[in-house]
Order: sequence, then structure tokens, then C-alpha cells
Amino acid sequence: METSPDEGEALNDELRPDYDFRSLRGVVRGKYATQYRERLRVVRLADDVADAFADEAAVNNALREYLRARPTEPSQT
Repeated sequence: METSPDEGEALNDELRPDYDFRSLRGVVRGKYATQYRERLRVVRLADDVADAFADEAAVNNALREYLRARPTEPSQT
């Protein structure tokens, strides 16, 4: 019977449990999280709508076409 990679010989792991990453300078948890969230837009399509598109590019093309065709509205800033 073969063993899984987790079993058998011990891993050659040099990362010690006593490392304290909180004491490292310049390390900030979530430093870029806000910028990432600002650029990330995830939209879940309904199943019937998703069936109409082959892939992400097709969805983007359809939305661009829709935006070009609609009348421009003044921005509400």
C-alpha cells in the first residue's frame, strides 16, 4: 500500500513555531485590501442570463454595447 505525501518521511521545514511575524517591520496585515476591493467587481448572473453568454468576454462586450447605445445622462456627483 502506498503512503500519501503527508505520511512517511518528515518534511524538511525550516519555519520554526517561535517566529513572531508581528515584530517584523513594515509588515501590515491587509495593507492592500482596500485597494484590492476597490478594483474587484464580482457580479453573479442569474442562471438564465448566464446561459446566454459563452464567457466573460461575451458579457463584457454586451455590456459595452449597451452602454454605447443608451443616452448619456449627467453624472450625479
